[in-house]
Amino acid sequence: MQPVIVRRPLSGWGTTYGPAGDGPFPAVMLLHGSEGAWSGWSHRQAVMLAAHGFLAFPLGYSVGGNAWNAGQIIEVPLDRTVAALHALRGFPFAGPSVGLYGASRGAEHALLVTSLMAREGVKGLPDCVAVHAPPDVICGGFDGRVFRDSGDPGWQAWDGASRAWTWRGSSESLLPTTPIEIERYEGDLFLSHGTADTMWSVAMTRRLEARLRQHGRTPEVVYMAGEDHIPGDAAENDYHARLLHFLARTLMA
Repeated sequence: MQPVIVRRPLSGWGTTYGPAGDGPFPAVMLLHGSEGAWSGWSHRQAVMLAAHGFLAFPLGYSVGGNAWNAGQIIEVPLDRTVAALHALRGFPFAGPSVGLYGASRGAEHALLVTSLMAREGVKGLPDCVAVHAPPDVICGGFDGRVFRDSGDPGWQAWDGASRAWTWRGSSESLLPTTPIEIERYEGDLFLSHGTADTMWSVAMTRRLEARLRQHGRTPEVVYMAGEDHIPGDAAENDYHARLLHFLARTLMA
């Protein structure tokens, strides 16, 4: 029996998951959250997308870490993310459209790098962006070693004294609490959030939606009633159906 989902290396970057066959397939680059590159969550999501006809590439960007430790989101170079997007666009099995997906800190990452590319006219903008549980502002650095304490109430999820991201070799313009100017992006946007999220308040997505609409944007927004940061089974099934519909509409058209 031949596998339905095939792994293909993206040289110098990592692995992709996609349907069997020669392609090309509509592609999505996935950005993990504070759980880190090694946790497997972004690879799980990539396999789900691959099962529905997409070529999915989970980009590992956390600093350090291993299979037992999340690593850090501290001074992560967003220029590298742009380079990874360009590499995916040039991959023989990908194309012609490439989307960007992120959850939690990965959602922040996706919105921030897209807004910076749009602001500076960088070529290769994603053809669509989908995010789950996004913040509306830049957050501080994250160190997984600090977050292990079971008594942590959640406010230690990021450190305002450290910088999570760099752009063009500097973090000076990416200070915590700076609004993420995703309204600069003219492409299709999908935002989702659980209304009972105890990690990242749903108020952040509501503010993002309001700001986008004030600027004439029309994002697709899904609020999952009563769901926490990680949705339950039924809610996740419904969420995936909506996400897949958005990706198919924007990348397979």
